[in-house]
Amino acid sequence: MKMVTVHHYDAFSMIPNMGNPAGVVVEGDQYSEIEMQAIAKQVGFNETAFTLKSDKADLRIRYFTPGHEMNLCGHATMATIYALKTQGLLENKSKLTIETKAGILPIEIKEQKGKIHITMQHAAPQFEAFNGSKTKLAQSIGLTEEAIHPELPIVYGSTGIWTLLVPIKNLSYFEKMTPQTADFPDVLEEMPKASVHPFCLEAFDKYADMHARHFSSPYSGTIEDITTGTASGVMGAYFANYIDREAQLPKTLTVEQGQELGKDGRVHVHVKNDDGKLNISISGTAVHVKDLKVHI
Repeated sequence: MKMVTVHHYDAFSMIPNMGNPAGVVVEGDQYSEIEMQAIAKQVGFNETAFTLKSDKADLRIRYFTPGHEMNLCGHATMATIYALKTQGLLENKSKLTIETKAGILPIEIKEQKGKIHITMQHAAPQFEAFNGSKTKLAQSIGLTEEAIHPELPIVYGSTGIWTLLVPIKNLSYFEKMTPQTADFPDVLEEMPKASVHPFCLEAFDKYADMHARHFSSPYSGTIEDITTGTASGVMGAYFANYIDREAQLPKTLTVEQGQELGKDGRVHVHVKNDDGKLNISISGTAVHVKDLKVHI
């Protein structure tokens, strides 16, 4: 039996227990894939990240939910880079690259007034049509179809991981949402393993541009993500593609998430135009909460 130290960090917040928890194992090379999965299952967070050596980038990160491995995870990346930086494991680097199953992605670290801000490049945005039943989709998150915004499209979007973007009319519906996670694969006929990401253009915070919740795929072993980095990133691409095609770019959008769960996360989404193609990155921070001991 091995004892593993898993560092618990909360991403997208500077206050412990108010952001999205992630487990971080800084010596991931010591563990097999089966052991990584077992560690993530015991930790029970939406994601646990493992850092490994890479021959393609400065480091490699693998991400595991309690149920399976993910190609990419925004909040766990924030937590991992913050952990490595504050533990003195990045040799004062302000720019680096990470190898993930979604590709090699650039990271930038800035320190301002003693605070660490991390910017993470996302994969190129992709969108696919949702052709399923709006009624069944609404029911799967505990609402009726009238809650869905009538003028904005429901689409699958990805900047590294696929999620179904569901535009909701206003903020009042978010407290009422109760995900029927087991129903998702039948509703999401085109992508049964996708997560569901309802959002709206109202927010509790007057300085935020959008509000969201994020309901996990039933295959992941979790129900809801408190504050999501990758899904927030694809919201930025959705904004430029479907909400305001005339928006002056570059533009930064602030996404709030977690309020219905008693949390308070913020993700800053940067939308740029690179030779006619959208370039998406996100910024955030993290905070150390405690260290966990796991036996496998």
